[in-house]
Amino acid sequence: MSGELEDEARVVAVSRDGGHRFSKPVVDEVTLVAGWGIEGDAHAGTTVQHRSRVARDPSQPNLRQVHLIHAELFDEVAGSGYTVEPGQMGENLTTRGVDLLGLPTGTLLHLGDEACVRVTGLRNPCQQINDFEPGLLRAVLGRAEDGSVERKGGVMSVVVTGGTVRPGDRIRVELPTGERQPLAPV
Repeated sequence: MSGELEDEARVVAVSRDGGHRFSKPVVDEVTLVAGWGIEGDAHAGTTVQHRSRVARDPSQPNLRQVHLIHAELFDEVAGSGYTVEPGQMGENLTTRGVDLLGLPTGTLLHLGDEACVRVTGLRNPCQQINDFEPGLLRAVLGRAEDGSVERKGGVMSVVVTGGTVRPGDRIRVELPTGERQPLAPV
């Protein structure tokens, strides 16, 4: 990704929660810790922290340390009558100006002056979205032209380089070299 659009790629909001709740409160800044996640967030750790995944196998590596959602999704679902604000769908970072869902696995997102995350895969939207807002799950799941399921609930990532991230921070996209692998649910 280069040129004008990348210059507009920004962090809109940052969120964290020390408890396992669906929505996360928006805060002024978050601190990313390499190999760990967001300091003070319930989903930080080297092994899985999402309760359903812990129940299956608590020794799995945590590929879901930082959840990013594009604010453009909020604009899209607003057209169907849903009002969603940053942090309400459980994301840690709300972005604008980056086609998160179109990135290949392994893309590096440089956030502000210091932090960097590696995109590991797609968030698989679950029933909790309907518990938050009835019918919203249907709006964040769709069908692609080839009939495959289209997951719009953002992407998951791991922290490569720690640092502080704040709203307004610029996002620089670094695509992986070699053959690009499309995102799959993690």
